[in-house]
Amino acid sequence: MLEFKWNAYLEYAIAGLSLVVVGVVFYVSVFGVFSDSYLRVGMLLLGGLLITLAGLGKSTGIVDRALLVAAAIALFLAVYQYFLAAQQIETGLYFLSATDIWMGLLGLVAVIELTRRSVGLVMALVAGLLLAYGAFGHLAPGFLRHAGISTEELMTVLWFSFDGVFGRPMATVVSTILIFIIFGALLELLAIDIVLVRLAMAATGRMRSGPAAAATVASGLFGTISGSAVANVVGTGVITIPLIKKRGFSARFAAAVESAASSGGQITPPIMGAVAFIMADVTGQPYLTICVAAAVPALLYYGGLFVAISSAARNMDLADEPRPSFSFNWRELVQMGIFVLSLAGIVVTMVGGSSPAYAGFIGVALAAVLGFAIRPDLVANGQAWLKFVKSAGLISAQLVVIVGAVGIVIGVLNMTGVGLRFASLLSGLADDQLILSLVLMAIACLLLGMGMPTVPAYLIIVLVMGPSLQSLGVPIIHTHMFVLYFGVLSAVTPPVALAAFAAAPIAGSGPMATAFEASRLALPGFVIPFAFIYQPALLLGTGYDLSESLQSIIFVLLATILISRSCYPRRGKAYMMPVGLGLAIALIFFGSTVSWVAAAAAIGLMYVDRLDLTIKNQVS
Repeated sequence: MLEFKWNAYLEYAIAGLSLVVVGVVFYVSVFGVFSDSYLRVGMLLLGGLLITLAGLGKSTGIVDRALLVAAAIALFLAVYQYFLAAQQIETGLYFLSATDIWMGLLGLVAVIELTRRSVGLVMALVAGLLLAYGAFGHLAPGFLRHAGISTEELMTVLWFSFDGVFGRPMATVVSTILIFIIFGALLELLAIDIVLVRLAMAATGRMRSGPAAAATVASGLFGTISGSAVANVVGTGVITIPLIKKRGFSARFAAAVESAASSGGQITPPIMGAVAFIMADVTGQPYLTICVAAAVPALLYYGGLFVAISSAARNMDLADEPRPSFSFNWRELVQMGIFVLSLAGIVVTMVGGSSPAYAGFIGVALAAVLGFAIRPDLVANGQAWLKFVKSAGLISAQLVVIVGAVGIVIGVLNMTGVGLRFASLLSGLADDQLILSLVLMAIACLLLGMGMPTVPAYLIIVLVMGPSLQSLGVPIIHTHMFVLYFGVLSAVTPPVALAAFAAAPIAGSGPMATAFEASRLALPGFVIPFAFIYQPALLLGTGYDLSESLQSIIFVLLATILISRSCYPRRGKAYMMPVGLGLAIALIFFGSTVSWVAAAAAIGLMYVDRLDLTIKNQVS
């Protein structure tokens, strides 16, 4: 009985704090930032307390609960100390006392511990190691050694300034991104995510690959609003994976399809898992420029998945089941319209010159007004509202705390200059050879991105690796898109493939086997970023003529098809694999003359293959 009351009080506390977070986000979206200090620091405190309360509800061990409570107290004390000195800090005339230094250190340790509880050990280890490097890096060997940073300077930058935990990434998240977290939670409340899955099923029902193709469409649609590949897997995979298996695909393949498709949601405009807004802030480019540039590569990625799935289905003995028939009632049709109208409202509002946060608020308002008009039963459904508020609050809390840990990493890298030295070392290893620099960068991005959510992975990678590419003359948007793609694809790359590991238990397959299969399906996604560099007109809106862009799109589209089909060649046609991959390389990496010759050869190859398949079907 006592345990029941304790859990009930925790639920009330979580709901109450979540409501405060949602209220603050709405206020900032409509009226703007009221105070940088109070917003950034206050939201971190709220996020930390929310994670603590949620952890206390799940934790059973006394030691674990004590550690959680200790982290919350440490964070509270550090925030309290920050506000004691806030006015003097903002004037720049404040010198830290011993108490300030100790409280700042407690705050940093609390952020790292809460990050561990939010997203696991990898991100926490990265932040912890960088913090230790900032303090003791003057003892490190070789190029890693820095000149030394005093404890006071370290705490000043990381905790008591806007260059560390409370830096620009935190400002972007709390002022811009959190409204889109609420938008996603609202669409789930209105059950629009389920309707999107049914729509995808209906659109692909007549295809041989059926549910596998549907999972690709559904995950792409859901991914435009989801900030996490893992959340996308869990949200749509519980519906799509069983249907893919029922169609006759293996459990491994079903999980791989879902994880590869869900990862692609993070590169799909208009929201791109919230990365679009951070990229706009970091690059200084307009948000709409980022969206336009990302549109064609995202379509090519999903097009490649479709081709790979269809090619795999052609070689499998699938169950000959009748194609599913979906009918939609008027309410479901209106729900689809609400999704489209809400996204359109966001884009139109931003085109009109409003801030992204206000555009997000308009999207939420449109979805709420129209959604509750057709679902009036939800207005008085307390449980549904509670689930919505808690979901929005907890996801927001996790994102705020994670970005706080990213601030530690960015602050240390900026103070020590190790990021620039790393970029110089990379350039030296590559000897200013662009292709070798790109390969080394891709590997480094995959390694740095493993185990991290999209936002921190992108921020850390672009800070460390971005200068290396830009030093070779690669435009800034192309550099950031290259880094983003490999950061996202780390979610399906062994050995730490978070999306694949989330999908495997749902399908009942082996996590590592799923990760390898997902990497195979997503192989075009590993090549498309190289096309940004060698076919730069592929990114629309970056200063290239329309004719150049169309030429690049044709070359990369053909290369994507060839790579996808080479991953799953037709039975008895294994020799097509090296031929297809060779033509794909010629299409992307050489001049336009070679690419046009390769394009003609690719079209001829596909025509001969299609003709051969038609003759075989007629004979059989």
